[in-house]
Amino acid sequence: MTMTVKRMPMRRLALLATTAVILATTACTVSGGGNNMAAASAGTHDQIGVDVAGMNRSVQPGDNFDEFANGGWRAHTEIPADRTSIGSFQGVQEEVDRRNNEIIGGAGQGNPAAGTDQRRIADYYAAYRDTAAIDRRGLAPLQPILQRIAAISNVHDLSAAIGGNMRADVDPLNATNFWTENLFGLFVTQGLETPDTTVPYLLQGGLGMPEREYYLSNDPDMVRIRTAYRAYVAAMMRQLGMSDPDMRAERIFQLEMKIAQGQAPVSEAQDPARVQNWSRADFARRAPGIDWDAFFGAARLGNQQNFVAWHPQPITRLSALVASQPIDAWKDWLAFHTASRMAAVLPSAIDNLRFGFYGQTLSGQQQQRPRDRRALLATSAALGDAVGQIYTQRYFPASAKSDIQSMVQGIVHAFDQRLLAVDWLAPATRAEARRKLQTLIVGVGYPETWRDYSGLEIRAGDAFGNAWRAQDYEYRHQLAKLGRPVDRHEWWMTPQTVNAVNLPLQNALNFPAAILNPPFYDPNADPAFNYGAIGAVIGHEISHSFDNLGATFDADGRYRNWWTPADLAHFTAAGQALARQYDAYEPFPGVHLNGEHTLGENIADLAGLAAALDAYHASLNGRPAPVIGGLTGDQRFFLAYAQAHRAKQREAAMRAQIATNEHAPDAYRALTVRNLDAWYPAFNVRQGQTLYLAPTERVRVW
Repeated sequence: MTMTVKRMPMRRLALLATTAVILATTACTVSGGGNNMAAASAGTHDQIGVDVAGMNRSVQPGDNFDEFANGGWRAHTEIPADRTSIGSFQGVQEEVDRRNNEIIGGAGQGNPAAGTDQRRIADYYAAYRDTAAIDRRGLAPLQPILQRIAAISNVHDLSAAIGGNMRADVDPLNATNFWTENLFGLFVTQGLETPDTTVPYLLQGGLGMPEREYYLSNDPDMVRIRTAYRAYVAAMMRQLGMSDPDMRAERIFQLEMKIAQGQAPVSEAQDPARVQNWSRADFARRAPGIDWDAFFGAARLGNQQNFVAWHPQPITRLSALVASQPIDAWKDWLAFHTASRMAAVLPSAIDNLRFGFYGQTLSGQQQQRPRDRRALLATSAALGDAVGQIYTQRYFPASAKSDIQSMVQGIVHAFDQRLLAVDWLAPATRAEARRKLQTLIVGVGYPETWRDYSGLEIRAGDAFGNAWRAQDYEYRHQLAKLGRPVDRHEWWMTPQTVNAVNLPLQNALNFPAAILNPPFYDPNADPAFNYGAIGAVIGHEISHSFDNLGATFDADGRYRNWWTPADLAHFTAAGQALARQYDAYEPFPGVHLNGEHTLGENIADLAGLAAALDAYHASLNGRPAPVIGGLTGDQRFFLAYAQAHRAKQREAAMRAQIATNEHAPDAYRALTVRNLDAWYPAFNVRQGQTLYLAPTERVRVW
């Protein structure tokens, strides 16, 4: 397959840290930017929604809109020692955690019957929290796995071990998760060109650090991280009781260097135009080295005949390494990564080791998160729908679902009107785009059907076994989709997830219940606030269907070019202009954002914000927007958007994000407003101010 449109795909909003404080919502006097804002003496949170106290009125909106909207909050907010950032997403997450604590922490009350989801939740949570019991068991749960690895003596055994380790732990289209410590990752969904058939996708993997540049770059920060990683590997091998741990660590690292060299760089790794359809027989012919019969048999894919090779060339290169590199190096690699991946349910010394590298070195996190909170997250991940059913019953009223569905309809209609107004689209392209929009499947709050966990064994006091079996359960769940009819209503997020997602193969969106909370959605707040916050989120996900990846899928979820050459050239040029705009942002001296890498998210931010603004204006039904707390409707709309993206981040975490993440840092996402004409009169933004763009320089994609 070939396509000329490329993008770095990312379908969801960014979650760049784990928790935070709830945002302040006190209203106070507002002025700034020469906007003639009146004193905000009458506004309350229920009326205004915007956190006026969190603004920095000494900054001109036209010079730095993020600082104007969020500077007061940022100046008085400290990042907790166990966090890498703090902000709006994390504030919502903290409230969701409080609710999950009531659900999960209270699951054992009344001694629920064995075999019920309530019992599974209670036992998983209690076992994960019991670090004393985990420490007492030591390496005993891991020993059978280490013994099987030690018994490997040939390529057949090694191939079976690599295949047996594979899990459904990557997602190149919905969540842009390409990283797995296993040599290959598996993703199961519709075929790119066969939307009625479910197929397994095979992706490159095998690295302990997030991305190949961590191994290959000469950047001093990358060199520092590499040194720390080698020390981490050696320390882990020492904890496992391995002889000569430094030597073993060095050969693991050298093996991973070869894996990194065999992987595709990020500019290629996320490009669906490079994907190939392979038959089972193609693997032995195109990627010799692995014993593919042993691999697929152990991976429980022995009867599968058709695959999608998302990374065809890396699959060939990594397979060759299985045969060419010493088996002892591979055995050390398997032992290390098994222990590293399962560190959270192994003795504290191992758990702390992993945090030291991944938390402190990579992200700048100063302290490990409390075990109770980690237990909540782990239980919610392992038993997502079981927790989600209770969550939605308790915390997501039908009125909220109905309200959001109405907003979705309004924003979809606004986007459709924008498609009709675009003067450069050929009739055929416009018709295809509108058909895609009109057949969009939107899930709000929770899925129509819930998962059955009766096949997942959870044992009291068995933290390691529970985690291992939960991973295997998810793998079996994904494999079970093969050979069955495609479910275009399938959800890819749990209701208690603070996020949202666009699913290009299903032409669908998921808006989980958990994100439908302040500061994104407040049923008591003014519509301008809700349209600027959750409305922009909704518009963002709708717009992903028409970003530089989404635009390569049609209404049926088929990957194909439905554009005329002239339309595609116009669309591509607009994307390039937006990429250049983001390339110019320089968070640290000499460190610029990568506008091409973040292009899909930036298109979705821009188009989504524009559609949400149109929908807000339409909701007024011709009436003037009220002035609340001295703020006009458009001012409240744009401030709500910027405050939905407020964040404060550690330098190490931001540097890692710039290097690997498809989202620009939130402070720069807030600056999307400079491309919308309505922002300029709303805040009296004038030529000569830092963010000012002449009308012809404002990027308009949709």
